Amino acid sequence: MLREQLNDTLKEAMKAKEPTTVSTLRLINAAIKDRDIADRTKGGVDEEGISDDDILQLLQSMIKQRGDSIEAYNKGGRQELADREAQEIEIIQRFLPEQLGDEELTAAVSSAIETVGAESLKEMGAVMAKLREDFAGQMDFGKASGIVKERLG
Repeated sequence: MLREQLNDTLKEAMKAKEPTTVSTLRLINAAIKDRDIADRTKGGVDEEGISDDDILQLLQSMIKQRGDSIEAYNKGGRQELADREAQEIEIIQRFLPEQLGDEELTAAVSSAIETVGAESLKEMGAVMAKLREDFAGQMDFGKASGIVKERLG
């Protein structure tokens, strides 16, 4: 479904002659195809390719990479490149579900800890797995990890 949405948006952007959107969506499609091929050679994917959850994780990592690039470009005084990366982030974010706020994130962590019945840091993996299952693409798992450590530690 997400794959189809990306392709439909690419077609619309091509018709509207939006070069930044077109190039960003082509990069996303190329990254998805790379993952499809890599997983297929491992025998972990069927003919349809990677799942929507995997695509969401891929999009989040692309946003993180671009955020890191923006920092580097700003330090190097390359504002035009930083601006382009920021535009790409905006385009990629269109395909992600809305992110949870800090309060919602804390509530989700508390709920996952209760559901799993975690009482120590040894069970952190189970809590994080539950969060990934329930909130794929909706939260910053780095922040969630910190909150889980704080609660269980």
